[in-house]
Amino acid sequence: MLSLVSTSDRTARAASDQPALRQVQTIPLPGVQGRIDHLAVDVAGQKLFVAALGNDTVEVIDLKKGERIRSLAGFKEPQGLAYLPDTNTVAVANGGDGTVALVDGVTFRSRKTIALGDDADNLRYDPTRKRLYVGYADGALGILDPVIGSRLGDVTLDAHPESFQVEASSSRAYVNVASRQTVAVVDVDRMAVVATWPVSAGSANYPMALDGLHHRLFVATRRPPHVVVFDTTTGRTVATLEADGDADDLFYDGSRQRLYGCFGAGSVMVYAQSGADHYEVLARVPTAAGARTGLFSADLRRLFVAVPRRATSAAEIRVFDTGR
Repeated sequence: MLSLVSTSDRTARAASDQPALRQVQTIPLPGVQGRIDHLAVDVAGQKLFVAALGNDTVEVIDLKKGERIRSLAGFKEPQGLAYLPDTNTVAVANGGDGTVALVDGVTFRSRKTIALGDDADNLRYDPTRKRLYVGYADGALGILDPVIGSRLGDVTLDAHPESFQVEASSSRAYVNVASRQTVAVVDVDRMAVVATWPVSAGSANYPMALDGLHHRLFVATRRPPHVVVFDTTTGRTVATLEADGDADDLFYDGSRQRLYGCFGAGSVMVYAQSGADHYEVLARVPTAAGARTGLFSADLRRLFVAVPRRATSAAEIRVFDTGR
């Protein structure tokens, strides 16, 4: 008997046969030493910015050419990066001197430096409020006006903040307070902590991602390695997923309902979301030891993974196609 397969069935089957991630490029970072921290992207200008913490530089990559075009010096342990498209500004958080540098995205010259305190770390830009948020010191979330180049105020936290996410549909931000094994829920308009959620599945909760549509927050722990899923409407844990070691970045892909985790143990893990509370490991893609930071761009459909220099290999950025 002849079996008939519809066009939609063939399309679905072809999509399922595609790899979850496909490496399409490797971009060398010659001369870059030590640890690499976070990344940012200028989608319109096709530039990737890399915080080379151990090198005290910010590396600028031309994505069209697939090569490093500038190495910006003068930073002190750059950790967090954010790109502000409305002003073409690159914000750089320096752990070494506790400052945030605002750099012109074309000339790469410094526009303004904002002094905060010790250990300026993760950065997020809020395009709705035109604010820049930075975690720093022993327990503060700084709120900055990047146009004027000034600090508007601080939210006091119990300890140093790690990764955090700002919710586009509300005034909430979710902050990993790793040394306390908690997530602090912050009202950024009131500049106050309004709730605290325990992370009971593990400690060293560093990376975080947010699914605003389904009201789900993803937190990765290192000891033991897990990804914990919170319902942001209740603060309750709804799922705990297996993970690899040494997590430092998580990204949610809303168009494909997938989660990407970068692990320094040497992998990227891809999780498929089915509804709000059901997840499965779709793929575990080998990378390299220490490759625990990266960046997902929904606009470019690319996952960039930072690979630090090792004894037998130079630093590089590995570029993965996440599919359509």
